[in-house]
Amino acid sequence: MERKQTTNLLQGASIARDAVKNIFPAMAAMVMVLIYNLADTFFIGQTRQDILVAAVSLATPVFLVLMAIGNLFGVGGTSLISRSLGQGRTAYAKKVCSFCMWSCVGVGVILAAVALLFINPILSLIGASADTWAPTQTYLSIVFLGGPFVLISNCYSNILRAEGQASKAMMGQVVGNLLNIILDPIMISVFGWGIAGAAIATVIGNIMGAGYYILYFLRGSSLLSIRLRDFSMKEKICARVLAIGVPSTLASLLMSVSQMIVNARMAAYGDMAVAGIGVAMKVTMISSMICMGVGQGVQPLLGFCVGAGTWERFKKIIRFSLWFAFALSAAMTLLCYLLSDQIVGVFLTETSAFDYAVEFAHILLTTSVLFGVFFVLVNALQAMGAAAEALIVSMSRQGIIYIPALFLLQALLNASGLVWAQPVADVLSTCLVIVLYCRALSRMQKASQNAASLAARRENSL
Repeated sequence: MERKQTTNLLQGASIARDAVKNIFPAMAAMVMVLIYNLADTFFIGQTRQDILVAAVSLATPVFLVLMAIGNLFGVGGTSLISRSLGQGRTAYAKKVCSFCMWSCVGVGVILAAVALLFINPILSLIGASADTWAPTQTYLSIVFLGGPFVLISNCYSNILRAEGQASKAMMGQVVGNLLNIILDPIMISVFGWGIAGAAIATVIGNIMGAGYYILYFLRGSSLLSIRLRDFSMKEKICARVLAIGVPSTLASLLMSVSQMIVNARMAAYGDMAVAGIGVAMKVTMISSMICMGVGQGVQPLLGFCVGAGTWERFKKIIRFSLWFAFALSAAMTLLCYLLSDQIVGVFLTETSAFDYAVEFAHILLTTSVLFGVFFVLVNALQAMGAAAEALIVSMSRQGIIYIPALFLLQALLNASGLVWAQPVADVLSTCLVIVLYCRALSRMQKASQNAASLAARRENSL
């Protein structure tokens, strides 16, 4: 029954209803990811040791690298699978799904081994001080051990949406993140394990999330497959997954690298400044993660339209999603700004760290109203398979634009300049993604029309 419902979930008659059915589970999943990202910082903050908050802030971008690699296969696989289902190529979609699973396992093991081997150089690179070195090392060493499970959990929270199973994709994240949230206070405070307890809870949460997705496939209710016998790198599966997955992953990797640069340069102003920027980023994360859910929710619908060649439906979904995402990001920006003092106060108690965090959060929120439009259009590029455009946008927002802005604005404005670099990158990258989306849409519509015209001429000639 679930197999028959899959294509119905991707090609229903009502645009708004179908979009909302996919958007809300994806948003809920991103809310769980948000809570998951906030949980460690929150419960560590309850120890009233802001130096440990600084350590978690230093470790976060490194952990995000693991999540980014999972998204490489998840985003790339989702785009390819949804387009394949739109073309009726179910057997090919199964091979793509299995490729993503076993790639996560292999790459996860290799990454974990390399990271543990080079843990000390990594700590130096991210700017750990004498006070934050030991707790950051403890946290990362434990988290790296769960590398394969982190990759699988993040990969398949995307891929299940490719076959219209947005609710089940959300549930996998709920299972893992909820367990992490429950275990955090127990392991940090009750057992007294501190930052090690936070890391253990994170690993267990990812193991359970990955287990949920694996069990979903083993039950046989999916159109797709994770069986090793379906694994294949033929028919350009690897190249096509990477073509879309790499741009998305580059965005996440560049975000991690840029955060490392920010933390390393912010360390010159003291550990409390590092704690402040870490918490300020979490304030804006509230808006960005929810808006990201809107884009991820509509991506399978858009990909199915591309595969089926239904461009009018594609454009209607885009219009609805853009208005919805813009209204949502505006509301979330206002809410976060009004409650910034209260949100920061949950994580930090030391006066200087609190003041840094509030000042930095207000700066970052100046452009968070653009998040909705940006993430919808980025996911539209991925759904279209517009690899070149997606790569340009990904490299620009957190790399080509953002990183040079960090150095330039720090020279002009000191610590606050490091923070203003993100709003500058947000404005320029949003303008860029609008231009590239319009160009990609025009090109693909013309190609589709030419193909349809050629097919009609062939039919008439028979």
